[in-house]
Amino acid sequence: MQGQLDMEGALTARDRVGIQDFVLLDETTDEAFLSNLHKRFSKDLIYTYIGTLLVSVNPYKELDIYNNKQMELYMGVNFFELPPHIYALADNAYHTMLAEFNNHFILISGESGAGKTEASKKILQYYAVSCPSTTLLNTVRDKMLMSNPVLEAFGNAKTLKNDNSSRFGKYMDIQFDSEGEAVGGHILNYLLEKSRVVHQNHGERNFHIFYQLVQGGEDDLLQRLGLERDCHHYNYLTQGECAIVSSINDINEWKTVKNALQIINIDKMTTDYLFEIIASVLHLGNVQFESDSKGNAHLNNNAALRWVSNLLGVDVHLLQDGLTYRKIEAKKDQILTPFTTDHAIYVRDALAKAIYGQTFTWLVNRINESMENKDSSRKSVIGLLDIYGFEVFYVNSFEQFCINYCNEKLQQLFIQLTLKSEQEEYEAEDIEWEPVQFFNNKIICDLVEEKHRGIISILDEECLRPGDATDLTFLERLEEKMGNHPHFVTHKLADKMTRKTLERGDFRLLHYAGEVTYCVVGFLDKNNDLLYRNIKDLMCQSKNAIVSECFSAINLDNRRRPETVATQFKSSLLKLTEILMAKEAWYIRCLKSNESKQPGHFDEALIRHQVKYLGLMEHLRVRRAGFAYRRKYDVFLKRYKPLCPSTWPHWRGIPADGVEVLVQHLGYLPNEYKMGRTKIFIRHPRTLYATEDAYERCKHELATRLQAKYKGYKAKGEFRKQKEAATKIETCWRGAQARKEREKRAWAVKVIKKFIKGYMTRGEAKSTDNSEYLAFVRQNYLNRLKANLPKTVLDKTSWVHPPAVVAESSEILRKLCYRVMVRKYVRGITPQKKAQLQMKYLTSSIFKGKKESYPQSVAQPFVDTRISEQDINVRVLQMIRNERIKYSVPVIKYHRNGFKPKPRQLVLTETAAYVIDEAKITQRVLYTVLKGISVSNLTDGMIVFHVTCEDPKQKGDLVMQCDHLYEFLTKLCVIANKQNAIKVVQGSIKIEIQPGKESVVDFTTGQEPMVYKAKNGHLTVVATRARTR
Repeated sequence: MQGQLDMEGALTARDRVGIQDFVLLDETTDEAFLSNLHKRFSKDLIYTYIGTLLVSVNPYKELDIYNNKQMELYMGVNFFELPPHIYALADNAYHTMLAEFNNHFILISGESGAGKTEASKKILQYYAVSCPSTTLLNTVRDKMLMSNPVLEAFGNAKTLKNDNSSRFGKYMDIQFDSEGEAVGGHILNYLLEKSRVVHQNHGERNFHIFYQLVQGGEDDLLQRLGLERDCHHYNYLTQGECAIVSSINDINEWKTVKNALQIINIDKMTTDYLFEIIASVLHLGNVQFESDSKGNAHLNNNAALRWVSNLLGVDVHLLQDGLTYRKIEAKKDQILTPFTTDHAIYVRDALAKAIYGQTFTWLVNRINESMENKDSSRKSVIGLLDIYGFEVFYVNSFEQFCINYCNEKLQQLFIQLTLKSEQEEYEAEDIEWEPVQFFNNKIICDLVEEKHRGIISILDEECLRPGDATDLTFLERLEEKMGNHPHFVTHKLADKMTRKTLERGDFRLLHYAGEVTYCVVGFLDKNNDLLYRNIKDLMCQSKNAIVSECFSAINLDNRRRPETVATQFKSSLLKLTEILMAKEAWYIRCLKSNESKQPGHFDEALIRHQVKYLGLMEHLRVRRAGFAYRRKYDVFLKRYKPLCPSTWPHWRGIPADGVEVLVQHLGYLPNEYKMGRTKIFIRHPRTLYATEDAYERCKHELATRLQAKYKGYKAKGEFRKQKEAATKIETCWRGAQARKEREKRAWAVKVIKKFIKGYMTRGEAKSTDNSEYLAFVRQNYLNRLKANLPKTVLDKTSWVHPPAVVAESSEILRKLCYRVMVRKYVRGITPQKKAQLQMKYLTSSIFKGKKESYPQSVAQPFVDTRISEQDINVRVLQMIRNERIKYSVPVIKYHRNGFKPKPRQLVLTETAAYVIDEAKITQRVLYTVLKGISVSNLTDGMIVFHVTCEDPKQKGDLVMQCDHLYEFLTKLCVIANKQNAIKVVQGSIKIEIQPGKESVVDFTTGQEPMVYKAKNGHLTVVATRARTR
């Protein structure tokens, strides 16, 4: 909506979005009118003014211009101050009524589907929000709003042009007290299309309520009414062949209607009566007649008739007689005349139409009772007239004739009231009135309604004439009576060219909106709308309270023939005209943008036709006659005073004098404007456009100057405020900082004194003097300890030295810490690593501190074996297959005689150690005969196995050199349990070469490691010194 305000803020937007008031068009041609309408429609601007008349184009889509925010925007605002809107018209009608305390009406017209019903809803919603709120108002408001869904259900239907077409005319009075509060309402209805109850054209439906009941009614309700949940079972609902429509939700509408009936004070029992009537009409449509041998109608065991009897509470036999016989009273005798089948169907349909029509009238009366104002004091009224627009169908019948006659009367009233209001305004402003040329449709109204000579009078005469009066005899009478009338033509009266477009049963009227051809078939029956007396008597006896009330209101004792439908409609129109003539008029003209209901589609031909028959160009010409634009002096001066130095920024005198000075300054010519008593009248739109364009240019200059002044003023004020604020903030900040500093120093003095006193008494027992100091010492120590905890179990030196006060606690914590690290380390050891450590531990127990090369071996992991079984000769494996190999390692064996070195494989099994030379075992040493193992304390890898020799032929001690000494001996200790047999020797090792023969292995240190036989015959081993850390 804000976007629309921006676009329509000034007349300079006219090239983009058109003119918001047609009165200001440069040219009053059809093309200029349609072009302006199209421009606005393309920007979703569906409303345009012709003076105070509102033109509305149906967009067929939801627009966000009807919320509460928009309602508030238009409340109490001048009519032309904001863009055109239905709220603007409703608000100005309301405030004019309050100011002048007189009555008004809003005439909403347009063809079916143009949005008339929606427009009336929007006006009611606006009054519901904008009027003062009281408990009474809320009650009346709810009833007014909820009367719509009820009347739409019973009075609206789907037609070819509209899914929710009003098939009756509605005039609603909204009554306001002197404070502007809505205190009551009253509805008048006109010409309900009762024929729709029994017949629908292809593509159309019956009234909504029938489908809502069948589709949405509860199962127990339908069972009680004898109905099935299928519209195709009922003859009155299937003639249009579109009982189910995707765009209509009958189930939801049913719920809305039931809720609305409660709000308008219709109790459950009465509601049940109402639904019984609707169901009875459906059953009545299923009543079938058969012909006997004489052609007379009769009924055989008709279930539908019994349901009608039950629902209406009448005797089934009397109902059957009423539908098949006519009762004629001749003096004191009664004669029953049988009906033919066709006549019986006519009577059945007439009864259905009468029941529904009377029920609809009763419903309107009940709504009026619920909205009735009990206060008898004078009230102001705003009327809403939502009535059918001009209708032109492919086949036009009696209903279209009545509707178009109504539109002729309203057009006549419209022109009269428009001319009257224009003339009164000119006279009130003392401006000379210039006569306006316009088409006066009185000739057409007289053609229809003139006494004894009009079409309605001739139709009534033909209905009352004894003898065989038919629709065609009625047409013949029309040709006789008005054969020379310029606005009437039939097939017989037409020339050759026109005759081709007319059937023999047609007549054509030239309405103000164009030609309409009517088919006379059904005119007499629809005008008569007769119901025989015996059926009326039967309906008066009905046990259904609504039916008996409706038909009892008919004066059955009156022997005069009732008025025909056309005459009743003519009388009601005359009464409506009297009502409207006594009120101030406001107009809303609704247009359909296209026939297919497509959003955004603008059908120019269709809209041109509607513009014509709604008389919009006639209205525009009346408004444009003389002066196109008029405004009150104060409004005009307030807007345009910046254009003249004498009136800007303030005019101190009378507004009329200011306007005179202003227009003189702008150079208006004398024939371009007139000065009235309270308004200025401007003849040509171009004069206003020139003024508006000058105002737009001036507005920018003024805005720039005002902005500069305002910005300077604002900047100075802002600077002063900021300076004052800065000074105050600085003062407060300095004070706060000083106080804070003082408090901090006082606190520091207190803390330091406590600390010193605590330090001086730290060796004493805990007291108030040293408790905080000791706590500080503990805390400080714990913080230092936390930051410097040992990282590994082996780190024994980095534990933080504790003060005396926490020495005991520190020792406990140290032990706990190491226990935690040990536990964590142990829990992280795998089974393989555990076995490795156990062997390393065994090695440590044997060699630690004894052999020099031991420390370098600690970091070297042990392996399971140094020689895989694949590397041992197969023959050897066969020989020792009964013993499981535990470990194998390569060694250098020194021969006992001469100490010659030979590479060999040493294999440890479960029972013995084998020395292997490729494919043969050179020596087998059982663990049981292994009495000792000797190694030196140096870094060499020499090993001596001391073997027990009992047999002189047995080989003696075994001398070997092994690179994996610690691994080999540890494995041997584990396998053979020889931990105690290993000796670490310093100097020399005696060896027994064979029983009784000994030798010696001497160990010494040197630069290079070597092994050789010395001159003394000993084996000499030179080892390097171990590196120290």
